[in-house]
Amino acid sequence: QVQLVESGGGLVQPGGSLRLSCARSGRLLVIYDRGWYRQAPGKQRELVARMPSGDNTGYADSVKGRISISRDAANTLYRQMDSLKPEDTAVYYCHISGQVSYSAATRDYWGQGTQVTVSS
Repeated sequence: QVQLVESGGGLVQPGGSLRLSCARSGRLLVIYDRGWYRQAPGKQRELVARMPSGDNTGYADSVKGRISISRDAANTLYRQMDSLKPEDTAVYYCHISGQVSYSAATRDYWGQGTQVTVSS
């Protein structure tokens, strides 16, 4: 059973920084994609950062230059974001797409979400 658990959200002032973590339990044989999404009230969930393979990364234009995605050997995914703005307020979700075995279907796994509020 693969599970993702985010942590690190909270209230931060405009211009501040916040690092989110996403810990994975359970083994995946193949990982096709990793990423961070966010969903603000009344808006659709949007992709903000991706790490599709190796150390390749991609970022949404709205956060480019202020965000970085990384991972460690302990299967934890990170999202560092600086110069936070009120419009960055949202629930942030980590996502992994992968297979537990070569015979298993590719599945999307999501964390439970962590609230980030940027306000003075």
